[in-house]
Amino acid sequence: MAGFKSTRAAWDSWLVFADESGQGLRPPKGRTWARTGQTPILPVSCSGSGRVSIAALLCVKPGERSRLIYRTLTYHRRKHEPKGFKEAAFQALLNSAHAQLGGPISLVWDSLPGHVSARMRAWITEQRDWLLVYRFPPYAPDLNPAEGIWSALRTTLFNFAVDDIDQLTTLIKNKLKSMQYRPGLLAGFIAETGLVLSTPP
Repeated sequence: MAGFKSTRAAWDSWLVFADESGQGLRPPKGRTWARTGQTPILPVSCSGSGRVSIAALLCVKPGERSRLIYRTLTYHRRKHEPKGFKEAAFQALLNSAHAQLGGPISLVWDSLPGHVSARMRAWITEQRDWLLVYRFPPYAPDLNPAEGIWSALRTTLFNFAVDDIDQLTTLIKNKLKSMQYRPGLLAGFIAETGLVLSTPP
């Protein structure tokens, strides 16, 4: 856990909610319209394997447009290839967010091993001039606005048809990029948690 030099600095920071998810080649199922008795058939490739891991930051600040910053990691099941986000990947994502947002960050995330490891805690302490970290209580996904990102993403991936894991990565990136240009949608994720942002007196 790291802290700014003053409480006032925390008020002036971006509030950033973090979460991770992933998607394999088996698509989520969704409903569609079709003529009676003519069930639509969508061919899905069963060749290949792997998984796309996604880390997303939902960034909010009173008076500013909500932002979505994300990274993906594609696991092809190759030797020495990371299966998901580790400390170095999280650090790179947070450094990038700091540069894009142009100000300090108050980060809120859960207690995944990669978030609370000794290596990550040491790195957070080194960034104390711009990074303040809070943790969600255990088993409280309803408190994290970033969870809404995955719900919205799944609805755009219903019954997808791709040939391999790299095509799936491209598809996911395109869907997330479109969310970045919908600040109203991002604000809706915040509203669903009941969180109200306000400036200090």
